[in-house]
Amino acid sequence: MDRFSVTYRILADDDADATARAEAIALEDTVEIPRDVVPSGYIEDTVLGKVQDITANGDGVWTAKIGYHIDTVGRELPQLLNVILGNASILRGVKAIDLTPNDDLRSRFPGPRFGAAGLRELTGRTAGGYVCPVIKPQGSSPETLARLCYLTAVAGADIIKEDHGLANQDAAPFKDRIKACAAAVGQANQERADQGDTSRALYFANIGGHGDQVCDMAYYAKEAGAEGILVIPGLFGFDAINRLARDADLNLPIMAHPSHLGPYVLSPEHGYGHGMMLGQLMRLAGTDISVFPNYGGRFGFSQDECTQIVEACRAPMGMGPAILPSPGGGMSIERLPDMVQHYGDDCVYLLGGSLLRYGKKIGDAIRDMRGGLEGAKTQVSRPGFS
Repeated sequence: MDRFSVTYRILADDDADATARAEAIALEDTVEIPRDVVPSGYIEDTVLGKVQDITANGDGVWTAKIGYHIDTVGRELPQLLNVILGNASILRGVKAIDLTPNDDLRSRFPGPRFGAAGLRELTGRTAGGYVCPVIKPQGSSPETLARLCYLTAVAGADIIKEDHGLANQDAAPFKDRIKACAAAVGQANQERADQGDTSRALYFANIGGHGDQVCDMAYYAKEAGAEGILVIPGLFGFDAINRLARDADLNLPIMAHPSHLGPYVLSPEHGYGHGMMLGQLMRLAGTDISVFPNYGGRFGFSQDECTQIVEACRAPMGMGPAILPSPGGGMSIERLPDMVQHYGDDCVYLLGGSLLRYGKKIGDAIRDMRGGLEGAKTQVSRPGFS
């Protein structure tokens, strides 16, 4: 296959209009000139996007598959995104819903450094879902946040995720917070090891600051003892994740948060499909764990939309190794059995604000989470989500 392809959902009046719109996408996302002045030869034959298929779905909706040559991309992720949905993002009634990679794309964009299998090795959690408390709220001191890290880690949490709102505020400056929290999780892991626990908690530090500080802050987090980082691509760009994922010296797993990405997926007519944005593009950029709002929570994603995300995270033919989906957003311990039935074991289960109700007994909440995950194992998993 000499081209990778992108599938778009197109609103059109009839077949002729749908064809014209598909051809417009192929032009806009590559040569960006009128069709009649596209130079013959290499530019027309290779650079110009090619409409490969158009299918009518009814009710004024068509799907169009357009093939793009790797020469249009070069070797940087921003230009790849520019080809996938550059000028086409400004056209009305165009939504990118699927990416079909080819060998050229895979060779230039290897995807996650660790993926689902790598996280199993790093945590020592050989089976079952991952317990992931979210450390919050914003406004807390480094000491308060570190205490929460310790209490959740020593109780058996697998991943300690900082809240995405913890950046570099005066209440808990980045360096002070990271140093204190990493030390707290390190102490908890040592106590777990002393008791014979073969698993360990990974502390994921949220990267804040300015765009040109992301790399330095990630390295500081690693030097301070963090064993993973949280990045917000809606603020810093997918390329920030890609550059960190490719950095062999950094060599840390990356969790991505969906803050600021809502407008890309919420419209049924524009932007990206849920699975493409929060599954395929996250994986393409090099994310190891993709956070998204669970159905039934406060953000209104449907069960089908969440299913699309999970399938994209796990698809065998996706970009690089499969990654871990991480549903959250107003979840409770009581919801865990239902969530396990839908998402299965290879999933990072987030709980944040509801854990704070436990106060000093938050460790009991972590143990209840583990019980909720393991108690659901004996039930039959939903097809495709084992």
